[in-house]
Amino acid sequence: METFATLADPVRARIVEMLADDDLKAGDIAAAFAISRPAVSRHLSVLLKSRLVRVREDAQRRIYGLEPEGLEAADAWIDEIRRAWSRRLDDLGRHLDAMAAQKAEPTPATEVSPEENRRDWEDKPDEPWRPLARRIPLPRGQ
Repeated sequence: METFATLADPVRARIVEMLADDDLKAGDIAAAFAISRPAVSRHLSVLLKSRLVRVREDAQRRIYGLEPEGLEAADAWIDEIRRAWSRRLDDLGRHLDAMAAQKAEPTPATEVSPEENRRDWEDKPDEPWRPLARRIPLPRGQ
């Protein structure tokens, strides 16, 4: 994207920011920087070539302003990226919702937590076979 390459220079980016507020004479733009007028003129030429600014003559003055059409390509690219990320975030949201729903499903009756298994042993000492029938093996280390 030529627009982003052009705006990568901090002087050119600052010129665009200044012109977003109002149209300015070339001399006013140059006065805002601690660089030579010819250097500012070169930056303005790059911005003109990239169609980010426009210039109009007013007697012997050159007045610069933003060229909205020059920003449309960058804006369209940013919108495309934004839509792609929105789709990806929607997909992630659906995936997380599915995971949450899967966790919320009741566990089969044969699965018993260690705490419940202990209660069964304490509550029914005369029926030692009953909790063993419901117990499932736990992975090692738990």
